[in-house]
Amino acid sequence: MKLTVWTYEGPPHVGAMRVATGMKGLHYVLHAPQGDTYADLLFTMIERRVHRPPVTYTTFEGRDLGEDTAGIFKTTCQEAYDRYQPQALIVGASCTAELIQDDPGGLAETMGLPVPVIALELPSYQRKENFGSDETFYQIVRHLAQPMEKTPEVTANLIGPLALGFRHRDDIEEVKGLLYEMGIGINVVAPFEATPEDITKLGQAHVNVLMYPEHAETAARHLERVCGQPYTKTVPIGVGATHDFVAELAALAGVEPKTDLTRLRQPWWSKSVDSTYLTGKRVFLFGDATHVQAAARVARDEMGFEVVGLGCYNREFARPIRALARDFGLEALITDDYLDVEKAIEEAAPEMILGTQMERHIGKRLGIPCAVISAPVHVQDFPARYSPQMGWEGANVLFDTWIHPLVMGLEEHLLAMFREDFEFHDAAGPSHHGGHAPKPMAEAGGPAPQTPRSISEAKTGSEEAEIETGTDVMVWLTDAERELKKIPFFVRGKARRNTETFAAERGLSEISIDTLYEAKAHFAR
Repeated sequence: MKLTVWTYEGPPHVGAMRVATGMKGLHYVLHAPQGDTYADLLFTMIERRVHRPPVTYTTFEGRDLGEDTAGIFKTTCQEAYDRYQPQALIVGASCTAELIQDDPGGLAETMGLPVPVIALELPSYQRKENFGSDETFYQIVRHLAQPMEKTPEVTANLIGPLALGFRHRDDIEEVKGLLYEMGIGINVVAPFEATPEDITKLGQAHVNVLMYPEHAETAARHLERVCGQPYTKTVPIGVGATHDFVAELAALAGVEPKTDLTRLRQPWWSKSVDSTYLTGKRVFLFGDATHVQAAARVARDEMGFEVVGLGCYNREFARPIRALARDFGLEALITDDYLDVEKAIEEAAPEMILGTQMERHIGKRLGIPCAVISAPVHVQDFPARYSPQMGWEGANVLFDTWIHPLVMGLEEHLLAMFREDFEFHDAAGPSHHGGHAPKPMAEAGGPAPQTPRSISEAKTGSEEAEIETGTDVMVWLTDAERELKKIPFFVRGKARRNTETFAAERGLSEISIDTLYEAKAHFAR
């Protein structure tokens, strides 16, 4: 473990909490000190859930460490059962409580509670959140699901969606629609909205649809081995992947592959005349392995982008991501350190980032547009509207989501180009306000309005900007600085760095407009 400002994954007990919060009739008793109760906010604030997570904490304090913390756990466990009357309990320890080695699982088993008690062994100092969700769901399935007679009609389980998942709620509905088109019924969706009683019925289905391998692949393999249920390997994100998913599922279920493409608009939208400027845009991908794999295919094959970098933060999927990167002629970035990701993005100088909430912040600092494709995400990525990533409608949503940053970037570039125009300068106010455009604050005695600027731009004085280059001072003359602003913001930083390198190699201390164009010609060879 290490101290960091941001993290892609929390400790494994947060993954267990995501499974418990996604389910109904299940309660999680977590042996944890008072400070480890922060995770509730993830669900009530970020996901906007109307109910608190079904978690009871022992919340022992420092003064309790010299006494009977095991007794505190047993009392808390009994009180949680008496109050909530769950169909099953899962018990475990947080990263802090793990150090005192009270063995919550063993303690709970001695209590004789009248419901299944499932002990979780989650190594907090070796593994992280996605391992916690995958292991927790596997243990629930292992304890509750048994082989049983299959349903008369062909049915499937949808496994993997859970609380705090990126668009999981809407992906479920989209995948259900794909199955209904082929005449395949839904047996159980789990863990999302499932009860422990539903988990006991998993064995009735003919096939499992593995929606998110990070959260349910171990359970899918267990069900294949114990209940004889094959599971899908293709995640239906993007047009091509959805076609492949339909064909794969039809073969596993023994039905005819059928598709209804009346809602699919993405292929024509990406070919339409107002989208041609997307072709060849350089993009950098980073996130969880499932969404990065899918996004890479969509970016290259369906949107015409050039993928200049990709990677994931969950090391359990490093091998397939490295194989994918080789197919793209790249070296995969496998890291959970956002500073490594920021450095790689800065070096690649892409025109757009497809990443997580953290890459969105990185993009803001570097002046690069970003679209979120993967958890971890913030509150704005849990929209009230229907916004799936999977299936035909998911393909439409991907197009809209990815094109928006580029369109806004184009508008920002045009605004920057016309910043000194008599009609569009900063002090003119919004043109659509007409005669009611606000006057500059300076006239009212306050500070003049400031325009947000790209981080790649230098601080500009009245006549010139000074840039530190090593131990020397590189001076940008006014005409060169003005010309630099005409370069699109998403490549302006690279143009500045190239020009300064060109000038430094020739011993120049001032950059004029001639130097800028000479550098452009030099690097264009």
